[in-house]
Amino acid sequence: MERDELQQRISEAFTDRDRLKDGDTARAVEETIALLDRGEIRVAEKVDGAWRVNAWVKEAILLYFALRPLEPMDAGVLRFFDKIRTKTDLQAQGIRVVPPGVARYGSFLEPGCVVMPGYVNIGAYVGAGTMVDTWATVGSCAQIGKHVHLSGGVGIGGVLEPPSASPVIIEDGAFIGSRCIVVEGVVVEEEAVLGASVVLTASTPIVDVTGSEPVITKGRIPARSVVIPGTLPKQFPAGTFQVPCALLIGRRTESTDRKTSLNDVLRTFDVQV
Repeated sequence: MERDELQQRISEAFTDRDRLKDGDTARAVEETIALLDRGEIRVAEKVDGAWRVNAWVKEAILLYFALRPLEPMDAGVLRFFDKIRTKTDLQAQGIRVVPPGVARYGSFLEPGCVVMPGYVNIGAYVGAGTMVDTWATVGSCAQIGKHVHLSGGVGIGGVLEPPSASPVIIEDGAFIGSRCIVVEGVVVEEEAVLGASVVLTASTPIVDVTGSEPVITKGRIPARSVVIPGTLPKQFPAGTFQVPCALLIGRRTESTDRKTSLNDVLRTFDVQV
């Protein structure tokens, strides 16, 4: 089917689930997920410098869950009972997956990706040369750029509903330190560095402390920023307590390449990763 027909059938079925009984509509859902799996469509994409969500693709994922039965599945010696199988033909795609790492059908990983015993969920897109380290998770529909390092235990949140909600986006060259959590559509821009245990939600204060006065933003880490966990005082009826924030403490230098710059950042700012 042409892309416009797929989108129309998906959107109509999402409004009226009875349409899934129609063979052509069910095939449209299957075809959309196959396109996702091959990387020919994406849940979100950058257009003219801004990220745009393709809500109909997320609708297709939700309809796919409705169509798929629970069934036994094999992956080598591993056994599963689920609705969606794991990706296949990894060698042909140039993807290394270390047991028991899992990339679910309907996700897409560009050549050169390495998945340690971590997890990539349906709808996610992972760019070339990215490392998904041990016990790191890439949630549904998250968009991960090229040459990103998701360190051990990183949790990249997933989002399927509402379909219009923006997924978590980690842009090219970013370094996400151990046990970081990034959820609720937060954007980490190119080549930013998150130190270990930074937690970013849509409401987490991001405090730039590089100037004479703190500047607080939310939802987006600027390109090439260096960020560590911190706290801010907040008044409650029971008293004043410290609540989590993210401290933007510096920026990677433009004059060096990525590897040198990252090493320099870790030394200069004493960032734990």
